[in-house]
Amino acid sequence: MIAKVSRLSKTFGSVSALDQVSFTLEENKIYGLLGRNGAGKTTLMHLLTAQLFPTSGTIEVFGESPYEKRRVLEQICFVKESQTYVRNARISDVMDFASLVFPRWDQRFARELLHAFRLPTERRIKQLSRGMLSAVGIVLGLASRAPLTIFDEPYLGLDAASRTLFYDLLLADYSEHPRTIVLSTHLIDEVNRLLEHIFIIDQGRLILDDDADNVRGMAYSVSGQDQNVSSFVSGRRVLRDERLGSLRTAVVMQPLDAGSMKQAAELGLEIQPVSLQQLFVCLTGTNSTEGGDRP
Repeated sequence: MIAKVSRLSKTFGSVSALDQVSFTLEENKIYGLLGRNGAGKTTLMHLLTAQLFPTSGTIEVFGESPYEKRRVLEQICFVKESQTYVRNARISDVMDFASLVFPRWDQRFARELLHAFRLPTERRIKQLSRGMLSAVGIVLGLASRAPLTIFDEPYLGLDAASRTLFYDLLLADYSEHPRTIVLSTHLIDEVNRLLEHIFIIDQGRLILDDDADNVRGMAYSVSGQDQNVSSFVSGRRVLRDERLGSLRTAVVMQPLDAGSMKQAAELGLEIQPVSLQQLFVCLTGTNSTEGGDRP
């Protein structure tokens, strides 16, 4: 086990950033950490990497508390959304420093990544665009080969081609050098194919903790005549419910089985899969009801 979090809470004055969060991180798995702005994701990542102290609860990383434990912290690479560097340093200086910090640093791989992202190694940090800074963080995270690597919104400023390059490089290197990777991102559908396990945090609480394959089949949408949809969703958990004239579409939180498919066909309803991003929006929204009755 890489990490174990038990009943973790963090408050800032009267504001509760995390509330009784518990989960584990297993070895050699890619996790998606999803949540809306202000949900508590960044606070959780700072706690895992010993940059904040919890208000209550416990954190174990590599079997012990991470606080002031060099043997623990040197196994973690945390690439922040707002990663800062010495502004006058060159990219090559940042790579040289990383080679001293991370015991598993791969200098050859770092050079390959710098070339792939077209990063000029002698250019100074203060001269880099937002996208170049993100690419520097990606190089650090991948080349560190840290047993626990955390990326917080690693793609800011990157165009679609560069983001795809990052995803492809991550998957290729992960297959050859497995480790535990946590991706915190808003581009949920883009990273969907990477994820093996998904956490969703909403208002400081962990509302979903499940394998990605289970999550992908967790919900579906059903649409058709209002009264027929009403009959179908009766007794089922409805995450989203929309009406347009006599037509109605509902997102149902329940695995789709043969009985449901048959019932939908008999009622003349259309069933569609729900993407991970759509499910995330439904779970963190306010239009969730039981049995299809709207408040």
